[in-house]
Amino acid sequence: MRDIDLSGGEISIVIVVALIALAALVMGFKFRQEVLATDPGTPSMQEIGKAVQEGAQAYLQRQFKTLGIFVVIAFLLLFALPADDTAVRIGRSVFFILGAGFSAGIGYLGMNLATAANMRVAEAARNLDRDKGMQIAFRTGGTVGMATVGLGLLGAALVVLFYQGNAPQVLEGFGFGAALLAMFMRVGGGIFTKAADVGADLVGKVEAGIPEDDPRNAATIADNVGDNVGDCAGMAADLFESYAVTLVAALILGSAALGSEGLTFPLIIPAIGALTAIAGVYLTKGRAGESALVTINRGFYISALVAAGVCAIAAFVFLPGEVDGLDLDPSVRVAAAVIIGIVLAAFILWLTGYFTGTESKPTKNVAKTSLTGPATVVLSGIGVGFESAVYTAATIAGAVFVLFTLGGGSLIFALFLVAMAGCGLLTTVGMIVAMDTFGPVSDNAQGIAEMSGDVDGEGAQILTELDAVGNTTKAVTKGIAIATAVLAATALFGSYFNAITNAVDSVEDINDMMNSLIVFDPRALVGIILGGSVVFMFSGLAIDAVTRAAGAIVFEVRRQFREKPGIMNFTEKPDYARVVDICTRDSLRELATPGLLAILAPIAVGFGLGVSALAGYLAGAIGTGVLMAVFLANSGGAWDNAKKIVEDGHHGGKGSPAHEATVIGDTVGDPFKDTAGPAINPLIKVMNLVALLIAPAVVGLTYGDSANDIVRWLIALAALAAIVGSIWFSKRRPTAIGEETPEQAQQLG
Repeated sequence: MRDIDLSGGEISIVIVVALIALAALVMGFKFRQEVLATDPGTPSMQEIGKAVQEGAQAYLQRQFKTLGIFVVIAFLLLFALPADDTAVRIGRSVFFILGAGFSAGIGYLGMNLATAANMRVAEAARNLDRDKGMQIAFRTGGTVGMATVGLGLLGAALVVLFYQGNAPQVLEGFGFGAALLAMFMRVGGGIFTKAADVGADLVGKVEAGIPEDDPRNAATIADNVGDNVGDCAGMAADLFESYAVTLVAALILGSAALGSEGLTFPLIIPAIGALTAIAGVYLTKGRAGESALVTINRGFYISALVAAGVCAIAAFVFLPGEVDGLDLDPSVRVAAAVIIGIVLAAFILWLTGYFTGTESKPTKNVAKTSLTGPATVVLSGIGVGFESAVYTAATIAGAVFVLFTLGGGSLIFALFLVAMAGCGLLTTVGMIVAMDTFGPVSDNAQGIAEMSGDVDGEGAQILTELDAVGNTTKAVTKGIAIATAVLAATALFGSYFNAITNAVDSVEDINDMMNSLIVFDPRALVGIILGGSVVFMFSGLAIDAVTRAAGAIVFEVRRQFREKPGIMNFTEKPDYARVVDICTRDSLRELATPGLLAILAPIAVGFGLGVSALAGYLAGAIGTGVLMAVFLANSGGAWDNAKKIVEDGHHGGKGSPAHEATVIGDTVGDPFKDTAGPAINPLIKVMNLVALLIAPAVVGLTYGDSANDIVRWLIALAALAAIVGSIWFSKRRPTAIGEETPEQAQQLG
């Protein structure tokens, strides 16, 4: 680590960045007030909206209490890990808490405002004001986007301001806190939302033949609650931790490659992004006769284009033309890297939209296969997911290769360029969060309208259009989130290399370590296989959790139909709270096993097999993770929009065999795109951060005078035992709580 002290001018830059972060938070508050100032709708809409809000708040409060245990344990373990001095160790642990708190706070804010905006969008549609409804949904997302940008930038700026040369070590704690909470919120929220959604669809749509948001279905409130705790709270936390972790990697690598300039410049790029995101939100205003998707995309592309130009200028102004030890011009290459990141975001936005949009050929083909039954719908959706994963992964890999070429032969500088491309991509994060939140808000608005019965005719059609656009924006932002995760993980991977080489003193040990990192070394190859395997195991655990929780919902909704026959003719009211409670209990129970796997697997591999195996493990997890995440997200997105195509009247429309086939496809895709797929993003970053944090300890117990094989093997065995025990306990759980007999399961009231 370089001995870095910031100059007066550089400290001024960091202070200005912190002020921009505060300005973003102020704008977020302004957007929030604009949303809350609109008409909340009819009394029945407000009653339903209140039920959804109360359910979402109750879930998050219980989730935060559960996660508090993990946070306390992680805080203590983090404090025990080696650091340069006690002040750094304390700062790392304190900012771990701050990162976790920011992640949780953004998730809560996203959920809270979304539940208030749902009924307001429905009311705008009831008044036939499509543009107003779109603006409310987008400003809701803009609020969360500004909070994401503001808090991420503020946290990083404060660390750099207070700790200067030691900032990279302290930032490891900040990024780890954000990533850990985001992963748990993604997994828990994903299990909740898809358990409710799958249960509601299977019993309501397929068995009882009633609409998706019919008030007779006991799972409808839980389904709407799930959209908010999964898509709003979970995605907001996910993108915040991507923001924080990318900044962590950029500042670590920047300080190693460029010194003090590398410690301040990575803050300037997202600060520019904060300003262009504010402009982008204001630019996103509907025009007469224009599709909402066209409006949103225009705002995104304009803000991205402006950000690219301003960031390039900033690189020439704030970076030196030459640096000692580097035979190249950093300003030109860093500007190119930032622009590559922004272009990558725009291209993946288009690519994901092509494979999942309602107007695209792949999704239309999936809808067409519904004419031959659910099996062909499932097969075609899987095909779309596999194919799109290749194109997306190849695009990201191509970008990384170009960035390494720009590095001019310096590995650390090349990795810094990868991190700066991630920062460039994150200049669009304010718009990305706004686009993502637009989806669940418009979806819930349609649900509230249908349950209340207060919106019909042209108003219902407006909500259908906004919901279809929301499905597309949710899908494309998942693609960008995956790209961000891969760039951040790649940069963290480079930070891991920097950490293990800095931790070794002996030339002989360095040579031995470098030889072990060659891919032909069995230890590295074993690590690659294990890293890929953990991604598969994590995905399987998440989908199994949804299966068990959804099974419980299916049995509960069936039970209510059977024991309350008056539900079908509206003379009895379903017990919505019971379903919300089951979803809450099951999702919180199920999130522990995937979470422990993510944290403990790198510890088991690192201490058990060494630094080379851990390096291979991280490489395997990144490579497999990007393919798996895109496959799951795009398969699910294609199935979801194929269902929308049929519901719009194609291939027989609602109630037809084709519709039933696409509902089944969408049911398969729900845990793909909203549980397992998105959770892989924080997974690969959590594992890279764990590796980065334990690297000095692994090296210390492997090389030099402090080497102790017995101690490191005991640590590895303890981590492995905890993983095995957790998985074994998870597999012992029944398929569904309160499982019925086959005879009971066949009855529907």
